[in-house]
Amino acid sequence: MTTGHNERLDKLRLIRSANIGPISFVQLVRRFGSAGAALDAIPELAARAGGKAPRLAGLDEIKRETEAVARAGARHIFLGEADYPALLAEIDTAPPALIVRGEIALAERPCVGIVGARNASAVACRFARELATGLAREGVTVVSGLARGIDTNAHVGSLDGGTIGVIASGIDIAYPPENGALQEEVAKRGLLIAEQPPGREPLARHFPSRNRIIAGLSVGTVIVEAAPKSGSLITARLANEAGREVMAVPGSPLDPRAQGCNQLIRDGATLIQNVAEILEAIRPISGRVRQAMSGYSAEPFQGDASDMERAEILRLLSPVPVPVDEIVRQSGSAPAVVQLILLELELAGRLERHAGGRVSLG
Repeated sequence: MTTGHNERLDKLRLIRSANIGPISFVQLVRRFGSAGAALDAIPELAARAGGKAPRLAGLDEIKRETEAVARAGARHIFLGEADYPALLAEIDTAPPALIVRGEIALAERPCVGIVGARNASAVACRFARELATGLAREGVTVVSGLARGIDTNAHVGSLDGGTIGVIASGIDIAYPPENGALQEEVAKRGLLIAEQPPGREPLARHFPSRNRIIAGLSVGTVIVEAAPKSGSLITARLANEAGREVMAVPGSPLDPRAQGCNQLIRDGATLIQNVAEILEAIRPISGRVRQAMSGYSAEPFQGDASDMERAEILRLLSPVPVPVDEIVRQSGSAPAVVQLILLELELAGRLERHAGGRVSLG
């Protein structure tokens, strides 16, 4: 096997290992210069934080995954590679590895997410389908999550012009089952993306992760119908945190499914009534220069943390999430030192990362 092939297997081993998330993955590779070197260093890093080494994915496990991906007619794309979606690479929690099936070039066109209620009204489903058709005709790729309701209609409306389906399961599993035929059509005529390995059933925690990919791929996200505290509002929040346009379709105050959208508009989201208004809203973002994330070939980071610095940062942490910037400010340590200590704690299973760059004791 070539060195490049071995490094790709090491990257997959790293992200499939316990206690390794998107942020810790990037920090480890940048610190040690390669995924293989990072894997070798993990036991010592975890020990520094007073924990046991996390379970590391074995090579046989990874080879089984790559074989399953190939059987599904899909392939892996890694963060930093040329065909990794450039806009997705900009977010802090960009998936280190994507499994894709279909036309990856669709992700390099301007993308707009359309999401909403699973139990959407008939009029909202029709409106979502018409928006998707109109955007696709304008050369915009429509991104959604292949869920019931609004998502389904967004994909149906844009199948002929360009659609991306992001799923919370493995690339070989259709969820909900009744959308199996639609998911196959998206893969054949558009692009299907999964972060989870083949065979993985969707769990509740996978859906917010799926939503961040929808938001990250898109220059803007349109919410058509959404009840308060729905998954669609999570997507809207993630889009806002990524600096993308958040758009919402207003609805009747008598319909609970419109309350989320109406609240988004009150909070500053752009009110959307037609395709032209979406195109106007995303123009400033879609026109900017986008560059894929790099850094894997950078020199390994030199530096370490003292026991005193570790003790101080541990003192500042609690079960309540706090921004990393606040830890840096109060500790007085260099940002790189703080990040190293947080990485050690995460590998030891003692730290949890939250949205918005916040951390807490696990």
